[in-house]
Amino acid sequence: MTQTKYGDDFRLGDVFDTGAVTVTETHVVNWAGLTGDFYPLHMDKEYAAATQFGKRLAYGPMIFALAVGLVALSGVGADSVIAWLGVDNMRMQRPVLIGDTIRVHVQVKEQTPTKDPKRGVQVWLYTVHNQRGETVMSFDYKMMFHMRG
Repeated sequence: MTQTKYGDDFRLGDVFDTGAVTVTETHVVNWAGLTGDFYPLHMDKEYAAATQFGKRLAYGPMIFALAVGLVALSGVGADSVIAWLGVDNMRMQRPVLIGDTIRVHVQVKEQTPTKDPKRGVQVWLYTVHNQRGETVMSFDYKMMFHMRG
């Protein structure tokens, strides 16, 4: 297999934007079934109506997963990533409601060489925005990349 993209193709400060996805009832119900998390703020319309939010919210971890998926679907990383190494500084700044549309703005934040010149580590800052351009979530996504060496 021939490598088509490498970590070297990304420069500090590079930015990328993804397509969007509208968070649906189906996303929320499927997430609850997958995780076993049936917390009433997400699943009970009457309960949620009585909260400060007034409506049911999407799950924060689900928004994280959708953000990762949107970046993957964008193809920006292609086959350059070897492994996901973790996430830091995750913050949920605003709630995401069923019916909200999210997209991700990505910025290459850090680049660190490793002892193996054919591998490198990068941190990409993911900032998730809703349809009004408000930041709903942000996190540092750390990955190991193939490098040309």
